[in-house]
Amino acid sequence: MEDPKRLEEGVGHTPSVAGKPEAMVVVEQREEDSEMARKEDEVTKGGEKPMLVKGKSKRIATLDAFRGLTIVLMILVDDAGGVYERIDHSPWNGCTLADFVMPFFLFIVGVAIALALKRVPNMKYAIRKIITRTLKMLFWGILLQGGYSHAPDALVYGIDMKMIRWCGILQRIALVYFFVALIETLTTKLRPTVLEPGHISIFSAYQWQWFGGLAAFLIYMITTFSLYVPDWSFTTDIDGVSESFTVKCGMRGHLGPACNAVGYVDREVWGINHLYSQPVWIRLKACTLASPEAGDLRPDAPSWCRAPFEPEGLLSSISAILSGVIGIHYGHVLIHFKGHGERLKQWVSMALGLLVIAIVLHFSDAIPINKQLYSFSYVCFTAGAAGIVFSAFYILIDVWGQRTPFLLFEWIGMNAMLVFVLGAQGILAGFINGWYYKNQENNLVNWIQDHVFIDVWNSEKVGTLLYVIFAEITFWGVLSGILHKLGIYWKL
Repeated sequence: MEDPKRLEEGVGHTPSVAGKPEAMVVVEQREEDSEMARKEDEVTKGGEKPMLVKGKSKRIATLDAFRGLTIVLMILVDDAGGVYERIDHSPWNGCTLADFVMPFFLFIVGVAIALALKRVPNMKYAIRKIITRTLKMLFWGILLQGGYSHAPDALVYGIDMKMIRWCGILQRIALVYFFVALIETLTTKLRPTVLEPGHISIFSAYQWQWFGGLAAFLIYMITTFSLYVPDWSFTTDIDGVSESFTVKCGMRGHLGPACNAVGYVDREVWGINHLYSQPVWIRLKACTLASPEAGDLRPDAPSWCRAPFEPEGLLSSISAILSGVIGIHYGHVLIHFKGHGERLKQWVSMALGLLVIAIVLHFSDAIPINKQLYSFSYVCFTAGAAGIVFSAFYILIDVWGQRTPFLLFEWIGMNAMLVFVLGAQGILAGFINGWYYKNQENNLVNWIQDHVFIDVWNSEKVGTLLYVIFAEITFWGVLSGILHKLGIYWKL
């Protein structure tokens, strides 16, 4: 998640100026950009090494609003998904509200990379920053989702290194960011400043980014459909008793829960003890009669229902690179096409094309939409949806100027890392829960949720939903707005 202050601000629509044709305004703007670049080079020679050059045009507020929307969706599905499990992650094939969160993150990361690396006056410095930021995201990801932090429910910390989870949300974002940003940096001198005429010129101008996406696609597809998956075993605790199970596989190209290549790669690379221990497939009909909600396992449930599975694993993260590549394409369009109509034509046409591909693949049963496997149809479907939502936000916020209804999203997007760590990962709630009365359940967070929301509405579902909206999302929106007014941002 890129810091808002690092986003390129010189990509707004070029306004017309009284008495001057638009072409003259464009020329003058380019002269200002050249002068800015010359001054930046002088600063670089003097010892400072800035990573990017900023223009003076208006800021694209859609980026912050879209990022904020993604954080809000994460909080909503994480904290309300327990009572509204139909908005929680799909147990296997299909796509629910929660399944849009990760690809939306990667999409906007791609857009931000294109803008932040519009110019790279010092390549060594840029690469060093990319590596540093990647390592920071990996560190925070392992700390927050590796099992060390047990906030907000348990007032303990620490993890047995034999059981630590190496993968997670920030780790996947780090991998995609590193790959996409590195290609963008290394191809700085190969990309044109002015596009050739033609609809596909934007694609040919950034062919190396698409070659990188193609490489990720081929690695994922070839591995998924050709890798032999043997039988495998795991051990789990049932009512305090350790039991071992064996899953029969011995096949290739399987896209079901038990014998897919995605899970096999993670078991071999990370080890089965380091995978996510509560996969969503436990809500499948094969596992529980309460499907798609959680419930007791069926007596005849397959053994794999109890097995671990990593939803942010290695092979699926390679596929996720495509989400970042599509996002960076939207950023390139934002840079090179100055008219609102031109930008929207490029964005919407690509989004619709991706949606069509996804729907055909899914309903033909060729490649089902599946978040857990991060299937190609899932990439296309969620990227297409991201493109539509991004375009709609752009029309409402940056074209029509309707920023006020989206200020809460925009503020949260400006401090996305802060809200993710303290809010979505429950660190602030865990801190507040540390101040309890007599027993750990008597804390302020539980009291507010139970007495201010659930008891008032006499409904756990309605009360929980209102608590998430007003005590969490609205709270973080207002706090982010205050921090924005004070000029305080948490960046990596």
